[in-house]
Amino acid sequence: MEKASTKTERLFQIAALLLTHPEGLSQAELARRLRVHRSTIHRYLPELTHQYGVYEMEDGRLAIDRSRYLTRVHLTLHEAMALFLAVRMMVSRTDRYYPHAASAIRKLGAALERLAPFISKHMACAAAEMDDPVNRRGDPVYLEVLETLTLAWSERRKVRVWHQHERTGRVYEYVFAPYFIEPYPVGQTAHVIGHREPPGAIRTFKIERIRRIQKLSQTYEIPADFDPRALLADAWGIWYTDEEPVEVVLKFHPRVAHRVRETRWHRSEQVEEQPDGSLLWRARVAEVREMVPWIRGWGADVEVLAPKELRETMMGEARRLALMYGWHVASSPVPDRSTTLQDFFGG
Repeated sequence: MEKASTKTERLFQIAALLLTHPEGLSQAELARRLRVHRSTIHRYLPELTHQYGVYEMEDGRLAIDRSRYLTRVHLTLHEAMALFLAVRMMVSRTDRYYPHAASAIRKLGAALERLAPFISKHMACAAAEMDDPVNRRGDPVYLEVLETLTLAWSERRKVRVWHQHERTGRVYEYVFAPYFIEPYPVGQTAHVIGHREPPGAIRTFKIERIRRIQKLSQTYEIPADFDPRALLADAWGIWYTDEEPVEVVLKFHPRVAHRVRETRWHRSEQVEEQPDGSLLWRARVAEVREMVPWIRGWGADVEVLAPKELRETMMGEARRLALMYGWHVASSPVPDRSTTLQDFFGG
């Protein structure tokens, strides 16, 4: 590394080296890389601790407390607007109290006060929303889990997690190496993808179902071929599979066709307008069950044409809805006719 000419530059270089070495570096190693005497590193320790959160590990190596390290970011007006939109999305799709988000938004707003005063003002409002106990559920376990996962991910350290099974409610213990954290706006949740032991394979945890977490001393490396974009490429949201994606074909009523066209719902989607104004929508999706809430939201303005299993699922839902609201329901679809929703209603 090029030798720094000032103390400030050396402090910055030490912090930069420790950021790239989460396992820590000895004072001798830092001195060798910076081409200074070891006593210089020792003399800088108080300021490194104060400015960058550097601390000494049990084996004597120095490491940086990533939860205290402050970064400096310079933004253009349009970059600030992009972050403002991301913030508004987060505020509207998060239901848990997350003080780090509120703090980050507040700092960002303050930094933009001169460049974009109106954006700055609304950033402050967004931070206040994130801090509002009326609109945010306090969940100290969730907060601890997310903080621990964040540190473990950045330091590449494994964690021990106690995860509650969705259906049985039983809590199982695993050793886990976090590879990626993905928010899921549909359910206002977040998921972590990584290597789970057992079974020694990639798995996904819903963070809200992790009941306890412990950071371990064991380190890990994320495989070079791991690509979350490729893993989730065919997913509707967060569900992925090793199987080939399934083609989903939906027919949207003319009254909602324009709304469907306004948004790109999936990367593989294809739309085809029909002579009657309806819209034929196709996409290849990893796990079609994940689409059910979205399809359900369109009500009678959408008909599932394929795959057969998804169509039957929605037919069953239509039948249960009819029974719930007191309609007479035919025991089975009318023979020799196309199976549409009205086949379930006997008049």
